Amino acid sequence: MYSARLSFKENEVMAAVFSLSGGKERFLVSPYELLNVLPERAKFDEDKLERVLKTLELDGYFEFISSERKGEKTYVIHMREAGMTFRRQDIRRRRDLVLRLLLAAVCGLLSATIGLLLKIIFS
Repeated sequence: MYSARLSFKENEVMAAVFSLSGGKERFLVSPYELLNVLPERAKFDEDKLERVLKTLELDGYFEFISSERKGEKTYVIHMREAGMTFRRQDIRRRRDLVLRLLLAAVCGLLSATIGLLLKIIFS
């Protein structure tokens, strides 16, 4: 899934945060849990992850606070409206993409058919 408004890394992190939220508006998550959910190809470390989380916070997807819990770094994440509707927006974007591809295929087929008919008529 890829949102047009987010970069590849931001999209991967947002998908991981959304999946770990379990539909909750507020939840706790450790950086290690997030890093385990992220794909290997994204090549995240804890510093990159925190930078992307801050960027997503500035974009209004969620509020996040870094804290310590039992000596382990933990993020407190409070999802905002944009964060809660992330999955629905992705589904809508995919549907639009499929419709555009279908429209392009139909237009290409129609163009080829008209070209063949004109070739037959004028030859």
